[in-house]
Amino acid sequence: MTTKSLLQAIGEGLAEEMRSDESVMVLGEDVGRAGGVFRVTEGLQKEFGPERVMDTPLAESLIVGAAIGLSVNGMRPVAEIQFADFIPPAFDQIVNEAARFYYRSNGAWSCPLTIRVPYGAVHGGALYHSQSVEAWFCNTPGLKVVAPTYPADAKGMLKSAIRDPNPVLFLEHKRTYRLIKEDVPEEDYAVPLGEARVHREGDDITVVAYGLVLHTALEVAEKLSGEQGIEVEVVEPRTLYPLDKETILRSAKKTGKVLIASEANLTGSVSGEIAAVVAAEAFEWLDGPVMRLGAPDVPAAAFAKPMLDFFVPGEMEIEAAMLELARY
Repeated sequence: MTTKSLLQAIGEGLAEEMRSDESVMVLGEDVGRAGGVFRVTEGLQKEFGPERVMDTPLAESLIVGAAIGLSVNGMRPVAEIQFADFIPPAFDQIVNEAARFYYRSNGAWSCPLTIRVPYGAVHGGALYHSQSVEAWFCNTPGLKVVAPTYPADAKGMLKSAIRDPNPVLFLEHKRTYRLIKEDVPEEDYAVPLGEARVHREGDDITVVAYGLVLHTALEVAEKLSGEQGIEVEVVEPRTLYPLDKETILRSAKKTGKVLIASEANLTGSVSGEIAAVVAAEAFEWLDGPVMRLGAPDVPAAAFAKPMLDFFVPGEMEIEAAMLELARY
């Protein structure tokens, strides 16, 4: 085991897959010589050359379209979209092309494509560098959407994504890149897609969360345990589509009270889908309403730090929601 940040673990996972499989390549804006805007791909072009670590024009539709072409011709490309906010031009290629190859060919064609996407609010990011876009893609059969927030999980799930025969959207919360660190196995391993992770056991409340909000929820859960004896079970979906309903429902039935938290806008969000699953399939076990926390329905995060702090659910909001649910 070696302690690594989320950023380091993802970069290491990319390098290991490229060393073990010559069909794996990386392409995107500034991923080569510059090593990526966040330096995730730093050093890869020097080791593997410009044909396998390819700088592209600033054209997201081209990046994903070219990656689709590579994937159906024997390669396993990892395409990077520099910021989630820039992904709309590639939406047609992802949803109408990549996600439908296997289905439209009755299983004859696969599209082994991984699309790495830094997402989430960040100070100074404002309108075009702080969006959470997961809900746009979690209504797309044929596309897996994953969002791990711990280094060991991220490395193992990236390996699974690259090895998957069909497209995977791999979301990376940019504020956790250097913030979150843990021990990561040095040997080769993979973490299956589609499985949630229970980070903390509890009997009083279930909190389902991902991204930076997950880490805030875990901190609040420890605080409430020590101060008030409220034991919160914290579940991270890790894969947002398809959801691991079994793990979420097991926890909901165990505690009878569920809070779903993320920093995405509430309306039409992944949290709404999770809430619907719990309400429909665990109703008889519930002792309170299914609650949700998320960003207000405004077009984007603000530039000013106080407004950004208001936009993203923080410790105070999460604690208040947990206490309200516990006392219901």
